[in-house]
Amino acid sequence: MLKSFADIFEVPELKKKVLFTLGVLMAYRLGAVVPLPGINSDAVRMLFESQKNTLLGFLDIFSGGALGRFSIFSMGIMPYINASIIISLLQGAHIFPHLDRLQKEGELGRKKMNQYTRYLTLGLGAIQSLGLVYSLAKLPTPGNLPIIDNPSAAFYALSVLTLMTGTVLVMWMGEQITENGIGNGISLIIFTGIVIGLPRGLGDLFRLLRIEEISIFSALILLAVVLGFTAFTVFVETGQRKIPVQYAKRVVGRKVMGGVSTFLPIKVDTSGVIAVIFAVSILSVPMTLAQFFPDNSFWHKFMNIWNRGGWIYETLYGGFIVFFCYFYNSIQFNPNDLAENLKKWGGFIPGIRPGEPTAQYIQKVLERITLWGAIFIVIIAILPDILRQKMNAPFFFGGTSLLIAVGVALDTIGQIESHLIVRNYEGFMKQNRIKGRWFNVR
Repeated sequence: MLKSFADIFEVPELKKKVLFTLGVLMAYRLGAVVPLPGINSDAVRMLFESQKNTLLGFLDIFSGGALGRFSIFSMGIMPYINASIIISLLQGAHIFPHLDRLQKEGELGRKKMNQYTRYLTLGLGAIQSLGLVYSLAKLPTPGNLPIIDNPSAAFYALSVLTLMTGTVLVMWMGEQITENGIGNGISLIIFTGIVIGLPRGLGDLFRLLRIEEISIFSALILLAVVLGFTAFTVFVETGQRKIPVQYAKRVVGRKVMGGVSTFLPIKVDTSGVIAVIFAVSILSVPMTLAQFFPDNSFWHKFMNIWNRGGWIYETLYGGFIVFFCYFYNSIQFNPNDLAENLKKWGGFIPGIRPGEPTAQYIQKVLERITLWGAIFIVIIAILPDILRQKMNAPFFFGGTSLLIAVGVALDTIGQIESHLIVRNYEGFMKQNRIKGRWFNVR
């Protein structure tokens, strides 16, 4: 394994790509620690320490700590991700015929779709930036320290403009990595924000061991659970349901074409992190609305029971994840189109008649595999709350962060392995190739 990593720097093209990617990620991390002007850093730090086990703490983990510092990259890449998801859903749902035409125009249509995504990113960034600044200004802090020194209209305008500029800059960094580096840039930026908290989490674990707030036995069990669920996530993320497909023989001139056997792969976890992001976005609406109402209003009373770890929140969380898993797969897969394409090219599933029976069979397999994938995502999503409540975990583990980290790591290592094998070097695994999957954003 160590020799395989050393081989990276033996290939000049791959070495250049890896160093370029690391340089851009370092620049991103530098921007994540630059705070907005006019912010009380001590009040922000105290606020996020008190909100560590809430939805706000989860969003801070997802941003790599940038939100907890109220930095210029506090919005991160989330507006771009949301814009990409919205465009993909509109395109898959066939709501706008213009988007369907762009999808069929190849590279030119893809560039036009990316342009629409950037425009939508600006709009979402403006709305989310204003909501973020306004919400944090209203949140109570320990000691009643004001987060904003002078909450004037000029401050709000400058903050929104700065956060929007930071989002555009992060988006540009991700595109540069995709074009000139290794891996998917947007995914790697999110991945960097997640793994940057691992050393801090391990430090907190050793601190608790030193002051004897957690026993060595409990710490070992906690680490075993973390490693076990990570391995299980890798297993599921690379898992596929292979539907066998046979192509009939046909004579073209003097050549015999077809007659081969292959398979139609359907991933166990097709929706990936998309379902979790959508579920979290919907469940965060009550918290956002509560910031615009007085402290004695219905919304603030409702927020007392609307916390991560409560049975109401977790039940709705799991239900939304299952719903969005099926919803995402329904717009990404069209069994009728798959069956029609198989029939057109002379392919068939053994034991299933071509046409409508094939479409029904694919739909049946897709519904069953989606159920197991949805159950897996629900388990991973509620894992952080279980670890915090039952095992007093000093770090956030599971959910969106685990799915993204595993998926991006597999894809990046897979791309590096492909470059090594093309140059006649061994891959990271001597026996089997690594099967990667990248975060599904445009």
